[in-house]
Amino acid sequence: MKINLTDTHTHLYLDPFDKDIDEVISRAKEAGVERMFLPNLDSSSVGGMLELCKRHRGTCFPMIGLHPTSVGEQFREELEFMEAQLQQEIYIAVGEIGIDLYWDKTFLQQQQEAFSIQIKLARAHGLPIVIHARESFEEIFAIMDKEADDGLTGVFHSFTGGAKELEKVLSYGFYVGINGIVTFKNSGLDRIVAEFIPPEKLLLETDAPFLAPVPYRGKRNESAYVRNVAEKVAEVYGMTTGEVAELTTVNAKNLFKKAF
Repeated sequence: MKINLTDTHTHLYLDPFDKDIDEVISRAKEAGVERMFLPNLDSSSVGGMLELCKRHRGTCFPMIGLHPTSVGEQFREELEFMEAQLQQEIYIAVGEIGIDLYWDKTFLQQQQEAFSIQIKLARAHGLPIVIHARESFEEIFAIMDKEADDGLTGVFHSFTGGAKELEKVLSYGFYVGINGIVTFKNSGLDRIVAEFIPPEKLLLETDAPFLAPVPYRGKRNESAYVRNVAEKVAEVYGMTTGEVAELTTVNAKNLFKKAF
């Protein structure tokens, strides 16, 4: 049976895909993945991302944003570049943005400022935001409490929090991005999905080339494997894979309107 999946977060423009990107996209389509959404990292990644999206128009869709791990001393110049891009190209979201305190806490203040500025950019352009939160829920919630309103929409991508964090995410009306981590034996994410995430607030993603689901764990991830995520979510919800594909694609359409 043909199904209609959407990979809402995949970095297909990165180096690991240089040699076989067209085959990667073909495999995704064969697996039922109709659309792939590409979050940006910084000014250096925009060119390759846009080129890929133009080559695969109608399948790959770009976002624009400054990733928190790319935030440094020159972040203001980077944000000026992002703002200029929003005037020139059609992007489906501002992302990925947020705060990452896993790798380095040196630029926390700059990350906080960059996050706030990009939220305002998204609101000004009527776009959703895609949030990267790694060991930083408290810091992100502090900013979201000031910025969130009925006009701000988005998703917490690669969600790894618990019930407490999820309650806060849902209070903003945001979606929850679930990827291969849900298939990891000891992640506990399957229980969080089953007990606390309403199906109408769930999005599927891969975060390729990272976080490949079982049975590909430890290997390069790719968008075709979002089907494995859908199968696990279906098992958890007591639904069919087709039903999960359909409802999460409807969710994606409701959030990322410019991609449909």
